[in-house]
Amino acid sequence: MNPIDELRAARPAHLGDTPVDERTRAAELSYAMSRPRSARQKRRTVRPVWGFSLVGAAAAATAVAVVVSGTGGTTPRAPDAAPATVASSTPKVRLSARDILLTAAAKAARQPAGTGAYWHTATVQRTLYAVEGADYLVMDRQRNERWTPSATRGDLWSSTKPLGARPATAADEEAWKQAGSPAEIPVKPRPMTLSTSPRKMSTGHSPLTDGDKVFWLGRNVTTKDLRGLPSDPAKLKAWLLRSYERNSTESSSDPTPADTWLFSVSAGLITDMPVTPQVRGAAFRMLAALDAVDVIENVTDAEGRQGTAVAIEERTKGSGVMENRLIFDQATGRGLAYENVVVKPAGLQSTFEPGTVWYSQAVLEAGWTDSKPSF
Repeated sequence: MNPIDELRAARPAHLGDTPVDERTRAAELSYAMSRPRSARQKRRTVRPVWGFSLVGAAAAATAVAVVVSGTGGTTPRAPDAAPATVASSTPKVRLSARDILLTAAAKAARQPAGTGAYWHTATVQRTLYAVEGADYLVMDRQRNERWTPSATRGDLWSSTKPLGARPATAADEEAWKQAGSPAEIPVKPRPMTLSTSPRKMSTGHSPLTDGDKVFWLGRNVTTKDLRGLPSDPAKLKAWLLRSYERNSTESSSDPTPADTWLFSVSAGLITDMPVTPQVRGAAFRMLAALDAVDVIENVTDAEGRQGTAVAIEERTKGSGVMENRLIFDQATGRGLAYENVVVKPAGLQSTFEPGTVWYSQAVLEAGWTDSKPSF
Protein backbone atom coordinates (compact mmCIF):
# COMPACT_ATOMS: atom_id res chain seq x y z
CA MET A 1 0.00 0.00 0.00
CA ASN A 2 1.51 3.32 -1.01
CA PRO A 3 1.46 6.31 1.41
CA ILE A 4 -1.52 8.01 -0.21
CA ASP A 5 -3.62 4.82 -0.14
CA GLU A 6 -2.59 4.23 3.47
CA LEU A 7 -3.64 7.73 4.48
CA ARG A 8 -6.93 7.29 2.68
CA ALA A 9 -7.51 4.00 4.51
CA ALA A 10 -6.71 5.67 7.84
CA ARG A 11 -9.36 8.32 7.30
CA PRO A 12 -12.74 7.56 8.96
CA ALA A 13 -14.97 5.80 6.43
CA HIS A 14 -17.86 8.22 6.80
CA LEU A 15 -15.77 11.11 5.51
CA GLY A 16 -15.39 9.67 2.02
CA ASP A 17 -13.69 12.11 -0.32
CA THR A 18 -15.34 15.22 1.13
CA PRO A 19 -12.89 18.15 0.93
CA VAL A 20 -11.72 19.43 4.30
CA ASP A 21 -9.46 22.20 5.46
CA GLU A 22 -5.90 21.38 6.43
CA ARG A 23 -6.31 21.72 10.20
CA THR A 24 -9.38 19.46 10.35
CA ARG A 25 -7.70 16.83 8.18
CA ALA A 26 -4.70 16.93 10.50
CA ALA A 27 -6.87 16.42 13.55
CA GLU A 28 -8.83 13.53 12.08
CA LEU A 29 -5.66 11.75 10.99
CA SER A 30 -3.37 12.76 13.82
CA TYR A 31 -2.37 9.24 14.73
CA ALA A 32 -1.03 8.74 11.21
CA MET A 33 0.43 12.20 10.96
CA SER A 34 3.54 11.27 12.84
CA ARG A 35 4.48 9.01 9.92
CA PRO A 36 7.38 10.25 7.77
CA ARG A 37 6.61 12.34 4.70
CA SER A 38 6.79 10.73 1.35
CA ALA A 39 6.32 15.08 7.81
CA ARG A 40 9.72 29.53 32.26
CA GLN A 41 6.27 29.72 33.11
CA LYS A 42 4.49 32.84 31.94
CA ARG A 43 1.94 35.04 33.67
CA ARG A 44 -1.56 34.95 32.26
CA THR A 45 -5.15 35.23 33.30
CA VAL A 46 -7.16 32.10 33.93
CA ARG A 47 -9.49 31.20 31.08
CA PRO A 48 -11.15 28.14 29.51
CA VAL A 49 -9.08 25.89 27.27
CA TRP A 50 -9.31 22.74 25.18
CA GLY A 51 -7.34 19.86 24.69
CA PHE A 52 -3.56 15.23 22.94
CA SER A 53 -2.26 16.27 20.01
CA LEU A 54 -1.00 16.48 16.61
CA VAL A 55 2.43 14.98 16.43
CA GLY A 56 3.76 15.71 12.98
CA ALA A 57 0.49 17.30 11.92
CA ALA A 58 2.23 19.08 9.08
CA ALA A 59 3.15 15.73 7.64
CA ALA A 60 -0.49 14.80 7.74
CA ALA A 61 -1.64 17.95 6.09
CA THR A 62 0.82 17.65 3.25
CA ALA A 63 1.47 13.95 2.90
CA VAL A 64 -1.34 12.33 4.78
CA ALA A 65 -3.13 14.72 16.94
CA VAL A 66 -1.00 16.46 20.45
CA VAL A 67 -1.55 18.90 23.07
CA VAL A 68 -3.73 21.66 24.37
CA SER A 69 -3.54 24.11 27.16
CA GLY A 70 -5.88 26.11 29.23
CA THR A 71 -7.19 26.61 32.67
CA GLY A 72 -10.84 25.67 32.66
CA GLY A 73 -11.52 23.08 29.95
CA THR A 74 -12.68 19.54 30.56
CA THR A 75 -12.33 16.39 28.51
CA PRO A 76 -14.77 13.64 27.48
CA ARG A 77 -15.07 10.57 29.65
CA ALA A 78 -14.17 7.02 28.71
CA PRO A 79 -16.23 5.39 25.92
CA ASP A 80 -18.08 3.06 28.30
CA ALA A 81 -18.70 5.73 30.93
CA ALA A 82 -21.31 8.46 30.98
CA PRO A 83 -21.39 10.89 28.02
CA ALA A 84 -18.55 13.34 27.74
CA THR A 85 -18.34 16.63 29.56
CA VAL A 86 -17.59 19.20 26.90
CA ALA A 87 -16.97 22.28 29.00
CA SER A 88 -16.66 23.14 32.66
CA SER A 89 -16.44 26.22 34.83
CA THR A 90 -14.49 24.36 37.53
CA PRO A 91 -11.29 26.34 38.16
CA LYS A 92 -7.96 24.59 37.74
CA VAL A 93 -5.07 25.05 40.14
CA ARG A 94 -2.05 26.80 38.63
CA LEU A 95 1.27 25.25 39.62
CA SER A 96 4.90 26.06 38.92
CA ALA A 97 5.41 24.92 35.35
CA ARG A 98 9.13 24.48 35.78
CA ASP A 99 8.93 22.46 39.00
CA ILE A 100 6.21 20.12 37.71
CA LEU A 101 7.91 19.51 34.39
CA LEU A 102 11.31 18.94 35.95
CA THR A 103 9.76 16.40 38.32
CA ALA A 104 8.10 14.65 35.37
CA ALA A 105 11.44 14.72 33.53
CA ALA A 106 13.14 12.88 36.38
CA LYS A 107 10.36 10.27 36.55
CA ALA A 108 10.34 9.75 32.77
CA ALA A 109 14.12 9.32 32.61
CA ARG A 110 13.95 6.49 35.17
CA GLN A 111 11.47 4.34 33.20
CA PRO A 112 12.80 1.11 31.63
CA ALA A 113 13.97 1.42 28.03
CA GLY A 114 12.83 -1.90 26.55
CA THR A 115 13.49 -3.44 23.14
CA GLY A 116 11.53 -5.42 20.59
CA ALA A 117 10.85 -6.17 16.94
CA TYR A 118 8.03 -3.60 16.74
CA TRP A 119 7.16 -0.33 18.41
CA HIS A 120 3.42 -0.71 19.10
CA THR A 121 0.99 2.12 19.81
CA ALA A 122 -2.76 2.08 20.38
CA THR A 123 -4.75 5.30 20.55
CA VAL A 124 -8.36 6.46 20.57
CA GLN A 125 -9.15 9.73 18.86
CA ARG A 126 -12.34 11.69 19.45
CA THR A 127 -13.68 14.60 17.40
CA LEU A 128 -16.62 16.79 18.42
CA TYR A 129 -19.28 17.87 15.91
CA ALA A 130 -22.38 20.06 15.98
CA VAL A 131 -25.50 18.37 14.61
CA GLU A 132 -27.12 19.81 11.51
CA GLY A 133 -30.63 21.12 12.21
CA ALA A 134 -30.48 20.32 15.93
CA ASP A 135 -29.13 21.88 19.11
CA TYR A 136 -26.82 19.16 20.42
CA LEU A 137 -23.28 17.85 19.97
CA VAL A 138 -21.92 14.40 19.16
CA MET A 139 -18.49 12.88 19.67
CA ASP A 140 -17.12 10.60 16.96
CA ARG A 141 -14.60 7.98 18.11
CA GLN A 142 -11.96 5.86 16.39
CA ARG A 143 -9.34 3.39 17.66
CA ASN A 144 -6.00 3.23 15.82
CA GLU A 145 -3.09 0.85 16.24
CA ARG A 146 0.34 0.84 14.61
CA TRP A 147 3.26 -1.60 14.62
CA THR A 148 6.48 0.10 13.48
CA PRO A 149 9.39 -2.28 12.79
CA SER A 150 12.69 -1.67 14.53
CA ALA A 151 14.60 -3.18 11.60
CA THR A 152 15.05 -1.34 8.31
CA ARG A 153 13.30 -2.59 5.16
CA GLY A 154 10.45 -3.92 7.28
CA ASP A 155 6.73 -3.29 6.91
CA LEU A 156 4.65 -0.96 9.04
CA TRP A 157 1.30 -2.50 10.06
CA SER A 158 -1.78 -0.52 11.07
CA SER A 159 -5.46 -0.89 11.90
CA THR A 160 -8.37 1.53 12.24
CA LYS A 161 -11.63 0.71 14.04
CA PRO A 162 -14.50 3.27 13.91
CA LEU A 163 -16.21 3.06 17.32
CA GLY A 164 -19.29 5.10 16.42
CA ALA A 165 -20.58 8.53 17.38
CA ARG A 166 -22.38 9.31 20.64
CA PRO A 167 -24.00 12.36 22.25
CA ALA A 168 -21.32 14.40 23.96
CA THR A 169 -23.08 15.11 27.29
CA ALA A 170 -26.11 13.94 29.25
CA ALA A 171 -28.02 16.98 27.95
CA ASP A 172 -26.97 16.14 24.40
CA GLU A 173 -28.14 12.55 24.91
CA GLU A 174 -31.55 13.76 26.02
CA ALA A 175 -31.82 16.01 22.96
CA TRP A 176 -30.76 13.09 20.75
CA LYS A 177 -33.46 10.89 22.28
CA GLN A 178 -36.08 13.61 21.75
CA ALA A 179 -35.01 13.68 18.11
CA GLY A 180 -35.86 9.97 17.86
CA SER A 181 -32.42 8.55 18.72
CA PRO A 182 -31.26 8.58 15.09
CA ALA A 183 -28.62 5.99 14.17
CA GLU A 184 -27.30 8.24 11.39
CA ILE A 185 -26.57 11.82 12.43
CA PRO A 186 -25.88 14.66 9.96
CA VAL A 187 -23.26 17.06 11.26
CA LYS A 188 -21.92 20.47 10.27
CA PRO A 189 -20.30 22.67 9.09
CA ARG A 190 -19.57 20.42 6.12
CA PRO A 191 -22.01 17.80 4.74
CA MET A 192 -21.26 14.54 6.55
CA THR A 193 -23.19 11.81 8.34
CA LEU A 194 -21.94 9.96 11.41
CA SER A 195 -23.10 6.51 12.47
CA THR A 196 -23.76 5.62 16.10
CA SER A 197 -22.75 2.01 15.41
CA PRO A 198 -19.19 0.67 15.37
CA ARG A 199 -17.94 -0.26 11.92
CA LYS A 200 -15.64 -2.90 10.50
CA MET A 201 -11.97 -2.55 11.27
CA SER A 202 -9.72 -1.74 8.32
CA THR A 203 -6.13 -3.04 8.26
CA GLY A 204 -3.07 -2.59 6.12
CA HIS A 205 0.69 -2.67 5.88
CA SER A 206 3.29 -0.92 3.77
CA PRO A 207 7.07 -0.65 3.46
CA LEU A 208 8.80 2.06 5.45
CA THR A 209 9.36 5.30 3.56
CA ASP A 210 12.80 5.09 1.91
CA GLY A 211 13.14 1.73 3.62
CA ASP A 212 13.99 3.17 7.05
CA LYS A 213 11.98 6.32 7.85
CA VAL A 214 9.55 5.69 10.72
CA PHE A 215 8.33 9.04 12.07
CA TRP A 216 8.10 12.72 11.26
CA LEU A 217 9.92 14.97 13.74
CA GLY A 218 10.15 18.20 11.84
CA ARG A 219 11.70 16.01 9.15
CA ASN A 220 11.68 12.32 8.30
CA VAL A 221 13.62 10.30 10.88
CA THR A 222 14.72 6.71 11.35
CA THR A 223 14.61 4.56 14.47
CA LYS A 224 18.37 5.09 14.71
CA ASP A 225 17.82 8.86 14.61
CA LEU A 226 15.29 8.64 17.44
CA ARG A 227 17.46 6.40 19.59
CA GLY A 228 20.39 8.75 19.05
CA LEU A 229 18.65 12.01 19.98
CA PRO A 230 20.55 14.10 22.55
CA SER A 231 19.50 13.75 26.17
CA ASP A 232 20.59 17.31 26.93
CA PRO A 233 17.52 19.62 26.61
CA ALA A 234 19.45 22.48 24.97
CA LYS A 235 20.99 20.14 22.40
CA LEU A 236 17.63 18.45 21.79
CA LYS A 237 16.03 21.84 21.16
CA ALA A 238 18.79 22.79 18.73
CA TRP A 239 18.39 19.45 16.91
CA LEU A 240 14.66 20.00 16.47
CA LEU A 241 14.95 23.64 15.46
CA ARG A 242 17.09 22.71 12.47
CA SER A 243 13.77 21.77 10.81
CA TYR A 244 11.84 24.87 11.91
CA GLU A 245 10.72 27.06 8.99
CA ARG A 246 8.57 29.53 10.97
CA ASN A 247 5.35 27.79 9.89
CA SER A 248 2.70 25.80 11.71
CA THR A 249 2.95 22.01 11.79
CA GLU A 250 -0.42 22.02 9.98
CA SER A 251 -0.12 24.71 7.35
CA SER A 252 2.70 26.51 5.59
CA SER A 253 0.46 29.59 5.45
CA ASP A 254 0.26 29.96 9.24
CA PRO A 255 3.31 31.74 10.73
CA THR A 256 4.09 30.07 14.05
CA PRO A 257 6.39 31.06 16.95
CA ALA A 258 9.26 28.68 17.64
CA ASP A 259 7.90 27.73 21.09
CA THR A 260 4.54 26.68 19.64
CA TRP A 261 6.22 24.67 16.90
CA LEU A 262 8.55 22.97 19.37
CA PHE A 263 5.63 22.09 21.63
CA SER A 264 3.71 20.39 18.80
CA VAL A 265 6.69 18.56 17.34
CA SER A 266 8.10 17.34 20.64
CA ALA A 267 4.79 16.04 22.02
CA GLY A 268 5.39 12.71 20.31
CA LEU A 269 8.71 12.32 22.10
CA ILE A 270 6.76 12.15 25.35
CA THR A 271 3.65 10.28 24.22
CA ASP A 272 4.29 7.73 21.51
CA MET A 273 7.75 7.70 19.90
CA PRO A 274 10.42 5.03 20.57
CA VAL A 275 12.99 7.32 22.16
CA THR A 276 15.12 6.50 25.19
CA PRO A 277 13.80 7.38 28.65
CA GLN A 278 16.58 9.95 28.94
CA VAL A 279 15.40 11.74 25.77
CA ARG A 280 11.84 11.70 27.05
CA GLY A 281 13.10 13.37 30.21
CA ALA A 282 15.01 15.90 28.11
CA ALA A 283 11.81 16.74 26.23
CA PHE A 284 10.10 17.58 29.52
CA ARG A 285 13.06 19.74 30.58
CA MET A 286 13.02 21.51 27.22
CA LEU A 287 9.31 22.31 27.63
CA ALA A 288 9.99 23.59 31.15
CA ALA A 289 12.30 26.22 29.66
CA LEU A 290 9.74 27.55 27.14
CA ASP A 291 8.24 30.90 28.14
CA ALA A 292 4.89 30.28 26.45
CA VAL A 293 3.78 27.13 28.29
CA ASP A 294 1.42 26.75 31.24
CA VAL A 295 0.82 23.81 33.55
CA ILE A 296 -2.64 22.69 34.74
CA GLU A 297 -3.26 20.37 37.67
CA ASN A 298 -6.02 17.77 38.02
CA VAL A 299 -6.90 17.23 34.36
CA THR A 300 -9.01 14.23 33.33
CA ASP A 301 -8.37 12.86 29.86
CA ALA A 302 -10.93 11.30 27.51
CA GLU A 303 -10.31 7.84 28.99
CA GLY A 304 -11.13 9.09 32.49
CA ARG A 305 -7.49 9.09 33.65
CA GLN A 306 -6.27 11.77 36.04
CA GLY A 307 -3.17 13.68 35.03
CA THR A 308 -1.38 17.00 34.73
CA ALA A 309 -1.29 19.03 31.53
CA VAL A 310 1.34 21.24 29.96
CA ALA A 311 -0.27 23.60 27.46
CA ILE A 312 0.34 26.31 24.93
CA GLU A 313 -1.93 28.55 22.85
CA GLU A 314 -1.86 28.51 19.07
CA ARG A 315 -3.40 31.08 16.73
CA THR A 316 -4.40 29.97 13.24
CA LYS A 317 -6.14 31.62 10.34
CA GLY A 318 -8.85 28.99 10.04
CA SER A 319 -9.56 28.00 13.65
CA GLY A 320 -9.12 31.12 15.77
CA VAL A 321 -7.22 30.54 19.00
CA MET A 322 -6.72 26.97 20.21
CA GLU A 323 -5.02 25.62 23.26
CA ASN A 324 -2.90 22.52 22.73
CA ARG A 325 -2.58 20.37 25.82
CA LEU A 326 -0.30 17.44 26.56
CA ILE A 327 -1.63 15.43 29.49
CA PHE A 328 0.81 13.23 31.41
CA ASP A 329 0.98 11.07 34.50
CA GLN A 330 3.03 13.07 36.98
CA ALA A 331 3.99 9.94 38.95
CA THR A 332 5.69 8.25 35.97
CA GLY A 333 6.20 10.97 33.37
CA ARG A 334 4.20 8.87 30.88
CA GLY A 335 2.21 10.73 28.22
CA LEU A 336 -1.53 10.07 28.42
CA ALA A 337 -3.21 12.25 25.81
CA TYR A 338 -3.07 15.23 23.50
CA GLU A 339 -6.06 17.54 23.24
CA ASN A 340 -7.20 20.67 21.43
CA VAL A 341 -9.41 23.17 23.27
CA VAL A 342 -11.29 26.13 21.84
CA VAL A 343 -10.19 29.47 23.32
CA LYS A 344 -11.53 31.90 20.68
CA PRO A 345 -13.88 30.11 18.27
CA ALA A 346 -13.54 30.61 14.51
CA GLY A 347 -13.84 28.63 11.29
CA LEU A 348 -14.98 25.03 11.71
CA GLN A 349 -14.91 25.49 15.50
CA SER A 350 -17.05 28.65 15.41
CA THR A 351 -20.11 26.83 16.81
CA PHE A 352 -18.27 25.69 19.96
CA GLU A 353 -18.15 27.58 23.23
CA PRO A 354 -14.77 28.65 24.64
CA GLY A 355 -13.45 25.85 26.83
CA THR A 356 -14.76 23.07 24.56
CA VAL A 357 -12.51 20.08 23.95
CA TRP A 358 -13.21 19.49 20.27
CA TYR A 359 -10.46 16.97 19.58
CA SER A 360 -8.50 14.51 21.71
CA GLN A 361 -6.19 11.58 21.18
CA ALA A 362 -5.62 9.27 24.13
CA VAL A 363 -2.65 6.92 24.22
CA LEU A 364 -3.68 3.47 25.46
CA GLU A 365 -0.42 1.65 24.71
CA ALA A 366 3.06 2.69 23.62
CA GLY A 367 5.94 0.23 23.92
CA TRP A 368 8.07 -2.48 22.38
CA THR A 369 6.76 -5.91 21.40
CA ASP A 370 8.08 -8.91 19.49
CA SER A 371 4.63 -9.77 18.14
CA LYS A 372 3.23 -8.37 14.92
CA PRO A 373 -0.55 -8.22 14.36
CA SER A 374 -2.40 -11.42 13.48
CA PHE A 375 -4.65 -9.89 10.79
